[in-house]
Amino acid sequence: MEYRKLSVNEAEQFWSLMNQLDYETKYMLYEPGERTKNLPRIESFIRDSVEGGDFLLVAETDNKLIGYISAQKGRLNRIAHSAYIVVGILTDYRGKGIGTEFFKRLNVWAEENKVVRLELTVICENEAAKHLYTNSGFEIEGIKRKSVCVDGKYLDEYYMARVK
Repeated sequence: MEYRKLSVNEAEQFWSLMNQLDYETKYMLYEPGERTKNLPRIESFIRDSVEGGDFLLVAETDNKLIGYISAQKGRLNRIAHSAYIVVGILTDYRGKGIGTEFFKRLNVWAEENKVVRLELTVICENEAAKHLYTNSGFEIEGIKRKSVCVDGKYLDEYYMARVK
């Protein structure tokens, strides 16, 4: 298992990973087939993580991207100390410590970049993700009621954060 940063020329592989995650889970934001293949936008996202101070890390095995974690810092001065987290790991690779390793490396980045607040949302029924986040020091701060609609059913999300 290798954990590494992406380069801009890997935008298509990264899109493929995110697209596969859309089909594998109901807990990511995009529905299957909804994600457009906008490679310039993905290249910009990767570039911002490399040059702009955001965080993007992938897990790879056998030359295949199998998961990622991203953190986007606040752009304005008053929120520059916080970052919003997104994480996705392919189904076959969950429960193998990848998420735990992602958050260990994220914490190092946060400390180096003076990010004192890491935040995310998670669908309330997603027990595996809540367990990972809680074990990584995140706490529930509130509930977003009926924040997403999956298969015609409204679901609540927890606001979670880790504050140093």
